[in-house]
Amino acid sequence: MSPKDEAAVANRKEQILNSAAALFASQGYYKTTTAHVAEAVGVTQPYVFHFFKSKEQLYLAVVERAFRRMRNAFVSVDAPADQLAFRMGEAFNALLATHRNEMLLMMQAYATPEPAVRQFTKECFSDIYDRVKERFVNAGVPNAGREASSFISCGLIITLSEVLEMPKLSLWSDLE
Repeated sequence: MSPKDEAAVANRKEQILNSAAALFASQGYYKTTTAHVAEAVGVTQPYVFHFFKSKEQLYLAVVERAFRRMRNAFVSVDAPADQLAFRMGEAFNALLATHRNEMLLMMQAYATPEPAVRQFTKECFSDIYDRVKERFVNAGVPNAGREASSFISCGLIITLSEVLEMPKLSLWSDLE
């Protein structure tokens, strides 16, 4: 396969992941089908199955991509201890602006009852917690474990406010 063909295939796979993220985030796991994803991208359903052997694999691939983005955003923040949580929160808000569907899906995936999805989501959140806690410990933040839990909890509330379109639930809302 030529480099141009490889790039086209990789681009098509990204289109599938992007469309799947949008559909899963808006319709949920059960209402979204691989046929819907294929239609949104303009390919056949067998073409989707070429990359992802099942809807569950596609869903997990989208969640994994979101998890990697989130993890990378949090570990790349450089700030002093007294600003670290705030700067990491800004990084999460930036991800919501640039990759909203993925972030909403990542933060909602824990509610999908499929055992493999729940287990993977649990592992992702455990890793996020460990990395956030490590960042806080290394920065000298007191009660790093509790602060990491609070930080993740705030992210879940922000996501809930996004999904319900109720910005007043967000801790950073300007509403009174």
